[in-house]
Amino acid sequence: MSEDQKKILEAQLWGIANLLRGKISADDYRDYILGFIFYKYLSEKQSLYANNLLDGEEVTDYKEVTDTETLEAIKEESLLKLGYFLLPKELFSELAKKGNADTESESNYIIEDLQAVMSHIEQSTMGTESEEDFNALFEDLDLTSTKIGRTVGARNEVIVKILNHLDKIDFKLEDIEADVLGDAYEYLIAKFAAGAGKSAGEFYTPQQVSTILAKIVTIGKTKLKSVYDPTCGSGSLLLRVAKEVDDVSEFYGQELNRTTYNLARMNMILHDVHFADFDIQQEDTLENPQHLEKRFEAVVANPPFSAHWKSDANPLNSTDERFSQYGRLAPKTKADFAFVTHMVHQLADNGTMATVLPHGVLFRGASEGVIRKYLIKELNYLDAVIGLPANIFFGTSIPTCILVFKKCREVDDNVVFIDASGKDHFVKNGNQNELRDSDVEEIVNTYRTRETKEKYSYIATLDEIAENDYNLNIPRYVDTFEEEEPVDINVVMQGIKTLEAKRSELDKEIDGYFQELGLNFI
Repeated sequence: MSEDQKKILEAQLWGIANLLRGKISADDYRDYILGFIFYKYLSEKQSLYANNLLDGEEVTDYKEVTDTETLEAIKEESLLKLGYFLLPKELFSELAKKGNADTESESNYIIEDLQAVMSHIEQSTMGTESEEDFNALFEDLDLTSTKIGRTVGARNEVIVKILNHLDKIDFKLEDIEADVLGDAYEYLIAKFAAGAGKSAGEFYTPQQVSTILAKIVTIGKTKLKSVYDPTCGSGSLLLRVAKEVDDVSEFYGQELNRTTYNLARMNMILHDVHFADFDIQQEDTLENPQHLEKRFEAVVANPPFSAHWKSDANPLNSTDERFSQYGRLAPKTKADFAFVTHMVHQLADNGTMATVLPHGVLFRGASEGVIRKYLIKELNYLDAVIGLPANIFFGTSIPTCILVFKKCREVDDNVVFIDASGKDHFVKNGNQNELRDSDVEEIVNTYRTRETKEKYSYIATLDEIAENDYNLNIPRYVDTFEEEEPVDINVVMQGIKTLEAKRSELDKEIDGYFQELGLNFI
């Protein structure tokens, strides 16, 4: 599929999203639109797979299959391959057709049918390996909510309209050369994040920032055994890593927000990640980690900036192997280093970890200074510090940075510092600052080659960092000071004289106007 066709699909899907704009809140219509797109995807995937199974049979169109034995056989195969099962009458196109029925001859009421289908998708997985991945997956898609209509008829009308518009769009799932629908889904998530304000950070990391993290953790690799994100949001960052290599065997993630957790599972399935290849859990990562026994080859994250956590309120934290060796716990009002040490604990010896954090982690003292020093001096895990432009994340304008960690560093006597926050290293797009592809490439290449560039990057020895008392504030290492051009006093004075002469002429001209009007202000 061409790039133009992909953009057409994105525009079509965003056009459907606009059907609900202004009628219900952005967070709510995001859940409905993405949920219905996901349902259509499951339906088309089911139909394609069933048709392949029916190839050579007397009935080759799944929609026409009525034989119980055949349906049971298709169900058995579908649960193994797809992880779920839909009957022919439960397919998206069939419900859309009923919604478009001539209201004078038959009912176009589909809310109850649609609700039953959502429930059946989840029920079809019970007792199978995919049960956890589909459990309560559609719980945010409340078809009885007054948010989409005050009456049953009004709600049905909105739902029918959305399904009707979606039914006209060809997802082209048979096109295995390009993850077209997955890219379009990511596009929609980004668009929703742009309009979600402060809450956007809960589920989306800007694509260019995700790309930097993904490229860094995959340098020198074509395959990854595993990738992990402890605050995975919609799962976009995990999927971005997969785009940088030929294959990722296993995806792991954890997300606290229930709605976002559901979105992450949908995103994985919609990107054709088999249910057996991902494990997304819904829990508080710091208080109740779900993958503690595992070590991951790639770790990426955009944790909530300076989040509150229970810290010393939980006596177990002082003996938790993720935190205890550092001698101090991260402050209860700033969990940034709690997330860092958690991820370091989960990182495999041959792995790379890259995480986005607020700038304060580079220089704040007290317990954070103690943890930072231990990571550098005692463990020598810090590999790079990358400063990003301010106002690059949705919902916050604070400056941020990327920290890169490795347990077995190839070059273990220095740290790369990159200052990509200067005005020449991003562009403005409305209220946001954005990195360009060229900016991303410069960051990644500079990290990879460990090259010092004037006013951009510096390779600091561990001794230099120690001399700075393990303060990582980037201006201590990368000199971005711009000298002002020398001022030519003679030129300045000549300019002042010219302005004075013009002002004198204007005074005389104005005085002449006053005289004509018979006014005298002297």
